Amino acid sequence: MPFLQSLPIPEPPHLVRYVLGGVARNVAECVSKLGTKPFMISAVGLDMAGKLLLEHWKSAGLSTEGIRKQQDIGTPVVCNILDIDGELAAAVASVEAIEKFLTPEWIQQFKYSICSAPILMVDANLIPPALEASCQIAAKSSVPVWFEPVSVAKSRRVASVAKYVTVASPNEDELIAMANALSCANVFPPIERGNKDSTESLFQKLKPAIWLLLEKGIRIVVVTLGSDGVFLCSKGGPSFMNTDLERLKPYGSCEQFYKVVTSSCPPHWGGATDSEKDSHLFAVHFPALPASVVRLTGAGDCLVGGMLASICAGLNLMQSVAVGIAAAKAAVEAETNVPTAFSLASIADDARSVYSAAKVVFNQSML
Repeated sequence: MPFLQSLPIPEPPHLVRYVLGGVARNVAECVSKLGTKPFMISAVGLDMAGKLLLEHWKSAGLSTEGIRKQQDIGTPVVCNILDIDGELAAAVASVEAIEKFLTPEWIQQFKYSICSAPILMVDANLIPPALEASCQIAAKSSVPVWFEPVSVAKSRRVASVAKYVTVASPNEDELIAMANALSCANVFPPIERGNKDSTESLFQKLKPAIWLLLEKGIRIVVVTLGSDGVFLCSKGGPSFMNTDLERLKPYGSCEQFYKVVTSSCPPHWGGATDSEKDSHLFAVHFPALPASVVRLTGAGDCLVGGMLASICAGLNLMQSVAVGIAAAKAAVEAETNVPTAFSLASIADDARSVYSAAKVVFNQSML
């Protein structure tokens, strides 16, 4: 979903900045800057915000064919207030246009683009009928689906499409909300973090909700933990994580990206063995990178964008998480949601640091 953000920056001086935003738009821009051309399906108005978004999209050489453009659409706008540490302190949003105008009928017009895509990312700003329409089109052509939850409230929309989802990328609170929605009962309480929680103890708190998502058909769960990094979870083991993504090979401008990252992060990760049992849970922890934080609002989107670009380039999921964390680091050090440009050498170096520090936190049967 593309929208414009107004960002008051409190320290010092007090500033208001207008930046291009929206979860899907941020992810797509990140993917583009890492060498893959995304095709975006969305809706914007012909107002000031919409024109800024469209001009920027065109200047990047990206297609606007899938973006619904009408005079009666009010382009979604969010006002984010950031605290002194760059954290989101409060927000006011007007995003109704996506639910009203991004309909199943509009999405159906781009069936060919979805069916020919290496992977489809949907976010929970879509209403359930639009989510279902998108996922059903992808399923007919065996296109993997990535579900991005967006927020705690909207993450519950996964209930209508879980059986189609290959990868889901919730944070801790979204994970709990998704598990409650899929269990049809509020059986998972909010996670209570301790000041000295180890990686293993944090995983134990999240494990029941992660396992429920996997049991409900989601193949891979990427749990984002902020400054604590990422948990990558699936049934089976490393090779089983990539089963649905094996057909994706490096192509076009992605080839250099593939070669540089592979030289930094060898594809054969020796951290675990595989199991063929459906009752087997495998989870790896990837640490976050130290960063000079400017603002944090684009970090999660760039993590997803970095992973998607990596998958499209033919990298495996272990490598892709490392790249995603490197892209997230670059995002928090920038003034905009997505950095103006990525240094491939820096991304590869940072990815190597993450990749080499990854460790298995769980690899056993749940029975």
